[in-house]
Amino acid sequence: MDTTIERPGGTTFRGRPVTLLGSGVRVGEQAPDFTAVGPDMQAVGLSWAPDTVRVLCSVPSVDTPVCDRQTRFLGTEIAALPGAELLTLSVDLPFAQRRWCGASGMEGIVASDHRDLSFGLAYGVAVKELRLLSRALFVVDAGGTVRHAQYVDASDGPADHEAVLKAVRDCL
Repeated sequence: MDTTIERPGGTTFRGRPVTLLGSGVRVGEQAPDFTAVGPDMQAVGLSWAPDTVRVLCSVPSVDTPVCDRQTRFLGTEIAALPGAELLTLSVDLPFAQRRWCGASGMEGIVASDHRDLSFGLAYGVAVKELRLLSRALFVVDAGGTVRHAQYVDASDGPADHEAVLKAVRDCL
């Protein structure tokens, strides 16, 4: 993984092309570890749910309607699949994420990448111009291999949730 790589036009934000930092991940590769911060201010990394299928959901902010809906939908769907866990990552501060968890009734499914963009750079979703994360979805199997990687073309565009759920079911 080379975090010095810039991918101009890797996605759009409010209709404008933006640059993604990092080379990104591909299906079949070992998932890179990262360090984010949970709403409880504790470190969260790829090992937060060992021996499970992990869905990593990257969003600009859980406080936006599209990202909120996506996180709630996937949170509900993934919770119904024993052996799978969801983690939504953004650069929202942990305090804002804790507030979102309380309002949504969904606990333990968000983490903040605000400190050093560890996740954003490792997975190629850090937006250079805005210091936000772009929308993307990754499925990592229990052995740590990337089984699905979906980089959404627009920050407010649709993600293929059914493809993510199928990839999760295929790993279980």
